[in-house]
Amino acid sequence: MILFPAIDLKDGQCVRLKLGDMDQATIYNPNPGAQAKAFEDQGFEWLHVVDLNGAFAGESVNGAAVDAILEATKNPVQLGGGIRTLDHIESWLSRGLARVILGTIAVRDPALVIEACKKFPGRVAVGIDAKGGKVAVEGWAEASELGVIELAKKFEGAGVAAIIYTDIDRDGILTGINWASTLELAEAVSIPVIASGGLASIEDVKRMLEPDARKLEGAISGRALYDGRIDPKEALALISAARAKETAQ
Repeated sequence: MILFPAIDLKDGQCVRLKLGDMDQATIYNPNPGAQAKAFEDQGFEWLHVVDLNGAFAGESVNGAAVDAILEATKNPVQLGGGIRTLDHIESWLSRGLARVILGTIAVRDPALVIEACKKFPGRVAVGIDAKGGKVAVEGWAEASELGVIELAKKFEGAGVAAIIYTDIDRDGILTGINWASTLELAEAVSIPVIASGGLASIEDVKRMLEPDARKLEGAISGRALYDGRIDPKEALALISAARAKETAQ
């Protein structure tokens, strides 16, 4: 189980949005590299980064900020937002990313995702962002008629490293993860699922360590970490203890 701290990039700065609305952005750190290093120093093992401008523009926008993050931390980094072509994927992976997250293109062109998985095994994740149970695309600005599980099943057996599932209705408002939908998705596919959107407190961290949630790869936390609602030391200690217990069994 991994707790992924999130860095969302808007105009080169580390921000958090409320309900995916670019006009409701809170700036938490003008220096994304320093934020990445701070998360590493706190003991986190991974980093989840989203190029928010890129998600809306359909191409990478915050490249310089991502490069600064990669330079600042030794932790593996996964990046989503505006990555829409094989050239894009190859370019980012060659710059040092551990894996890319494909969202809109997974809806528009599933075959490209499958091709990318073959070309870059273990380094391609799929981001599924849902509003009212339906998949949203183009930086959450546009809803589709596609169901979450329907989309996820298109990638069974393709070699997708993980599915990052975000409930937009909960993102950035600290109401807790939508465990029912997240676990339903995890049950429906063999691909590891990462929960995202709404992680609010240490209770959510404890919840993701319950037996029925162990099938998840982990969860992403943003605002709760920045606002101090989750103590990184306490959260990581809980995860470490759960891992040790599992190893001993």
